[in-house]
Amino acid sequence: MNIFRRADYKSEATQFIDQLKVAKPTLEAEQLAGRALLWDKQLDRNGIKDMRSGDVAQQPYVYQTAGK
Repeated sequence: MNIFRRADYKSEATQFIDQLKVAKPTLEAEQLAGRALLWDKQLDRNGIKDMRSGDVAQQPYVYQTAGK
């Protein structure tokens, strides 16, 4: 055993999260399901390429009307 070893420390936030996981064991699965709704998506790269091909170049000064 190391003589310089400190006692194990857990912050209040870590203790709270540990207690929350014990109280609600389905929490991590629910978080992953929620993430899948908005973030874990397959991208349609051809659709993105088609969308970007229709971009119009912006004027140097946006609020200036086009000259004749």
